[in-house]
Amino acid sequence: MKIDFVSDVVCPWCAIGLSGLLQALERLGPDVPVELRFRAFELNPQLPREGEPIDVHLHRKYGLTPDQGAKNRENIRARGAAVGFEFSMDARSRIFNTFDAHRLLHWAGTIDPARQLALKQALLKAYFGAGRDPSDPGVLRECAAVAGLDAAAAEAVISDPQAFAEDVREEERFYTSNGIQAVPSVIVDDRHLIQGGQPPEAYERALRQIAAG
Repeated sequence: MKIDFVSDVVCPWCAIGLSGLLQALERLGPDVPVELRFRAFELNPQLPREGEPIDVHLHRKYGLTPDQGAKNRENIRARGAAVGFEFSMDARSRIFNTFDAHRLLHWAGTIDPARQLALKQALLKAYFGAGRDPSDPGVLRECAAVAGLDAAAAEAVISDPQAFAEDVREEERFYTSNGIQAVPSVIVDDRHLIQGGQPPEAYERALRQIAAG
């Protein structure tokens, strides 16, 4: 079974959805072999590298007041806790540009899907767990190291803004042109779509039905 997980590394529902999906895959076990790949989607492709404060961003993009934003973050924190993902809301104050993170993730996917998964998890943890900037080359280097990727090869990608840039843009164009406007979007065998940060039970039920044909 092929699973493409279309997502961004500053999307809280993507962190929740990935945790739920991984738990579902554990429940499915070896009877349903899975090839999991991460595909690029930028929630804010026009955002400058330095990003912007979360409350400013939420008001500009969604019209949320600070109180509404706080309630939204508490809901996200609780949903994350339910699937074992810890959000440190006080540590996170800004939304950042994620293009370089997607370039590094794309490269990791050409090396080893398991390393790509580890890098994705490291990036999500760095941002949502510690409020770190996923566009910072130092953060990218640390996450690559956590994922067990070759340091010199990772540095070559991080330091060259053109490395895998067109691959990421092409991937993003492909998914948006095929109707993906929200993430996470989980695409199974190129034809089944599961959207949103679902709990493990929902992913498990859907994947079992797909596997059964």
